[in-house]
Amino acid sequence: MSKKPLLICVVGATAIGKTRLSIALATAFNTEIISADSRQFYASMNVGTAVPSSQELAAAPHHFIQHKSIFDTYTVADFEKEALAKLQMLFVQKDTVVLVGGSGLYIDAVVNGLDHFPDIDKQIRETLNTQLDKDGLLILQQELKKVDPMYFKTMDTKNPRRVIRALEIYRATGKPYSSFLKAKAANRNFETLYIGLTAERSIVYQRINKRVDIMLENGLVEEAKELLTHSNLNALQTVGYRELFQYFNGTLTLEKAVEEIKKNTRRFAKRQGTWFRKNQNIHWFDHDCDHKKIIEFIKEKNAL
Repeated sequence: MSKKPLLICVVGATAIGKTRLSIALATAFNTEIISADSRQFYASMNVGTAVPSSQELAAAPHHFIQHKSIFDTYTVADFEKEALAKLQMLFVQKDTVVLVGGSGLYIDAVVNGLDHFPDIDKQIRETLNTQLDKDGLLILQQELKKVDPMYFKTMDTKNPRRVIRALEIYRATGKPYSSFLKAKAANRNFETLYIGLTAERSIVYQRINKRVDIMLENGLVEEAKELLTHSNLNALQTVGYRELFQYFNGTLTLEKAVEEIKKNTRRFAKRQGTWFRKNQNIHWFDHDCDHKKIIEFIKEKNAL
């Protein structure tokens, strides 16, 4: 029986250096890159989502970067379906493909398959949306923390859509969202190797702060201002834009908004760490290690 093709998953916290490593791997193995960064799927969000530069995009073929409009509804199920179809095409010509991103849920969907949730009465979601508008997000966050502390620890609690989704499952079934998470992986026609980049927390935070400063220099405020009229869209309910929308609305000063972006990005990185630490199959490397070391490890591990 012929050997299955290999999917190399590059994971780690935001700003840790995943893009640079993925390009090095794509070059070394003469292959292409699939992005699993859910924030980079949308066009018009260049600066705030740290989309790879034109030079980086030219260094290796990339897929699933800015391929959707901010007006599109694009779910993790959509991504799973499209990414698997793209992998099937790529594996005809390539023995290896690189999947890279900090969105653990999206990577898990490709590798292990999605969890299956029951259908929910639309009235439950409407009730939650009404409660969100009336009482604010904090009340819903407190409820979710009480009924599903396990999921609360790993999710983006600042994203109202995610909070509402978890609560509607609980209210409809009486069971926490986390209880529906898949225990058994789906069968895939490829092997998977996880490569993780890591660093001391102080270094990660330093890199995050520096990235935010660079984003501001590159026009993040101006980009967010152009998107202000669409601030209610789900694609824009994300760190870097939410805080600047508050600045434009007079809720925060610019200085405070920048401080909040850095703080919320650090919190996001912490949640990423919590998510990835659950995966015992990740082979961790220091963010600053020579990429040749990782390439050699992959070759030895898979006799490529």
